[in-house]
Amino acid sequence: MSQRVGIGIDLHRFGDDPGRPLVLGGVVFPGEAGLEGHSDADVVAHAVCDALFGAAGLGDIGLHFPDSDESWRGADSLGLLAEAAERVRRAGYRLVNADCSVVTERPRLASVRDEMMVKLSAAAGGPVHVKATRPESLGALGRVEGIACFAVATIEESGE
Repeated sequence: MSQRVGIGIDLHRFGDDPGRPLVLGGVVFPGEAGLEGHSDADVVAHAVCDALFGAAGLGDIGLHFPDSDESWRGADSLGLLAEAAERVRRAGYRLVNADCSVVTERPRLASVRDEMMVKLSAAAGGPVHVKATRPESLGALGRVEGIACFAVATIEESGE
């Protein structure tokens, strides 16, 4: 079966709304400032969505879930990822593997990385691996102005 690869990149800056939670890979980080965005701003789920859409030749997250559409305001990004995976399945593909690198000074992800992978994998319908790296005080991410995530997804024809 033929395989295809897509890449996704997402980044959001931290907001100043004290009531907005930080959500990464479907995990809420109590006590951390939330990221600005139209949905819950989960950069990890968004990057995987874009990687899946790109691999399938289906555009990007903004095409499918535009921030001009109020129905997506505050959306749970794991739900967006599940819908993205369904659209990829309807296009005749299935997820083989996705790999993510989260770039953040804080929060530290090691203690919840497995939980993130379980939640992302369930939503995406296939294995999603998560890694994290610190920008070591370099640039906007190093100054803790936001968080970024890079994702790569491999899909294959489902034969359905």
